[in-house]
Amino acid sequence: MSNEPAVPLYLYQKRWFLDRSRFKIGMFARQTGKTFTTTLDIVDDCFEAWASGGRTRWVILSRGERQAKEAMEAGIKLHAKAYQLAYDMAIEEELEYDFVPDPERPDVKFKALEVALSGGSRITALPANPDTARGFSSNVFLDEFAFHRDSREIWKALFPVISAGWKLRITSTPNGKGNKFYELMTAKDPVWSRHEVDIHKAVADGLPRNIPELRAGISDNEAWDQEFELKWADEASAWLTFELITACEDEAAGDPSRYTGGPVYIGNDIARRNNLWVAWVLEQVGDVLWTREIVARRNIPFREQDAIMDELFHRYNTVRLAMDQGGMGEKPVEDAKGRHGPLRVDGVLLQGSTRLNVATIGKQAFEDRKIRIPMGDTALRADLHKVRKVIGETGGIRLVADDDSEGHADRFWACMLGVSAAQIAPEEFAYRSAAPSANSERNPLRSRHDDDQPALGHDRCRFRPGAF
Repeated sequence: MSNEPAVPLYLYQKRWFLDRSRFKIGMFARQTGKTFTTTLDIVDDCFEAWASGGRTRWVILSRGERQAKEAMEAGIKLHAKAYQLAYDMAIEEELEYDFVPDPERPDVKFKALEVALSGGSRITALPANPDTARGFSSNVFLDEFAFHRDSREIWKALFPVISAGWKLRITSTPNGKGNKFYELMTAKDPVWSRHEVDIHKAVADGLPRNIPELRAGISDNEAWDQEFELKWADEASAWLTFELITACEDEAAGDPSRYTGGPVYIGNDIARRNNLWVAWVLEQVGDVLWTREIVARRNIPFREQDAIMDELFHRYNTVRLAMDQGGMGEKPVEDAKGRHGPLRVDGVLLQGSTRLNVATIGKQAFEDRKIRIPMGDTALRADLHKVRKVIGETGGIRLVADDDSEGHADRFWACMLGVSAAQIAPEEFAYRSAAPSANSERNPLRSRHDDDQPALGHDRCRFRPGAF
C-alpha cells in the first residue's frame, strides 16, 4: 500500500505524516497545519485498518470543546471524504461516558464528538482532563498538549491506557517550561520520534507566509519567539508563567452574554495616548472570578472613557471599581467617585508596596485557579506574561514590564486591580421602620402609613471599607 497521502502536503507535513513511529511528538509554529496533518495521519490509520479487514480506535484530546470540534470538522471529516470513507458523525450529541468532563464545573456538560468510519473504526474528540484521558483504551492524539490544563496529571492517567500497543501522537507550540510537553520534547531518550518545525523551516518547505509581515504584525518579540520561532520562554522571572495563565483559560470566559447577575468587580488601567485604557470585568460565581468582558481602547478621550465605564456600571451589578490613580488617573478617579459614589470606587496608587500587594493578590488567584480568562487570546496571554520580577541589591522585589506597541502590561494591571477589588465582600444592611413616637401626628416628615409598613429587606446599598 502506498504511503503517499490522499491530500497535498508541504515537505515538513510529509515528513510528519510518513513517520510511522508508535510514539511521535512534534513542536510546530502557529498555523502551520499540525492538527490538519495529524488528523490525516489518524484517518489514514483507520483506512489501513479497514483495507486489512480490521478496525481501530482513536481519541483526540484537545484543550477545549471548540478545538475538539475544529479537529473533527476541519480535519477528520475532510480527510474521510478525501479517502472516500463513509462515516456517521455524531455532531452536537452528548455521548455518555463514565467520567466528569470538568471536576471544577460538574454542572457543565461537554460534548464528545464521534465519527464511525467504514469497517467499524471510531474516532472521538473531546476536551482533555485526567478523567477523559483515563476513560478510553485506544490510540491517542494530544492536540496542543503544552496548553492542556493539568498536563502532568493527564499524562499520568493516559500512559497506562495506551501501554497495550496503542499509538500516541502529540503536537503543540511551546508554552514555557513548566509543563509535560517541554519535558517530552527536551528529553534525550530514543523512544520518541521528535519533529520541530519553526516558521522559517515551514516557509522553506513551501508554506506561503510572509515572515517580515507576520513579525511586524504580532509586534511582540516574546510572543514571536515562542509562537513562531519555538523558543522556550524563560519563566524564572515571569510574575505569571504561561502555565499559570493557560491553566485559567476557559472557553466560557470573556462572553458578556454569560453574565448571571452576580456581583461584579472592575479593574481599570488608565491611559490617554500611547498605552491601552483597559476595563476588566469580573463576575463572582461561587469562589471563582469569571471574566465577563475586557474593554481595551487606545487614544480615546476621557469623556469616552467615562461613557464606557458608565455603561458597564449600567449593565452589570458593579460592587467595586478599582482604578489606577497614578499619573493622569487623579481626575478620572475623582470623577468616577462623583458619578458612582466613593464607596464603589477605589483609587489605587500602583507604587511601592501597594503595587506588589495588588500583583500578589492577583497572582494568588491564578495559582489557586480562582479566576477564568478568555481562551486562546495570544495578545492577552503575552500581556499577562509581560510583567517580570527583578530582585534589587537589598533583596526587594520590583515588577517591571517592557513598553511596546501593545502597551505597558495594561491588561495585566487591569486584571490585578479587578481581582484585588474582589477580596473584601460587600456588607449588606437591613432597614426596619422605627417604632411610632407619641407625637408622630405632629411629625410632618413621617408618613401616616409608616406604622403599617413591614420590615424592609436589605436593599442594594453596600458598604465596603477600602481594600488598599
